[in-house]
Amino acid sequence: MFGISDGLVTNVTLILGMIGARPGPGVVPLVGLVALVGGAFSMAIGEYVSMRAQSELFEREIELERNEIRRRPEGEKRELARIYEGRGLDPVMARDLAAEMMRNPDIALETHAREELGIDPKRLGSPIQAALSSFATFAIGALLPLLPWLAATGTAAIAASLAIGALSSIGVGAALSVFTGRSWIWSAARQLFLSTVAAAVAFGLGSLVGVAGPL
Repeated sequence: MFGISDGLVTNVTLILGMIGARPGPGVVPLVGLVALVGGAFSMAIGEYVSMRAQSELFEREIELERNEIRRRPEGEKRELARIYEGRGLDPVMARDLAAEMMRNPDIALETHAREELGIDPKRLGSPIQAALSSFATFAIGALLPLLPWLAATGTAAIAASLAIGALSSIGVGAALSVFTGRSWIWSAARQLFLSTVAAAVAFGLGSLVGVAGPL
């Protein structure tokens, strides 16, 4: 939903800015397609680098923890016992549980990663999957308001683009309410309002600095 929202707002504001600028024929779809491709790749690369860096950080922390377990198992066992005690376990039970976890190196590492570092070693995330997801969702959102310009120009394209942008914003807001638990009407109205403000600012800037010409 967030990727679709980003793509939608990006191209709605861009299209409205171009409409305000009144460029020559064919410029709006060209710029919209360039923004779609550039934005989708930007989102994908940013997501990949972010996830890759996060995974490398987690892998480094897990490797450090593995070395600590191997070099000073008793110290790590005491650390784990203190964690369990801090969560309300009886000290004797906490020590027994920590000792049991430390018997198997793999279980010990997974336990320390979860309890001490807050990391699930088996779920570090996939940078490639995240990048592809970001690319696809942004592209979908950016394509929606651009569709009319691929088949028409002028007033018809403007009206259709505005209608698709508004309806899509309402749809994104309503869909987000499923996850947030808020009223879908409130969520949709918020999304539509924010998108409208962004588009209005872009239209105003386009009108101020644009070049007059037929759409």
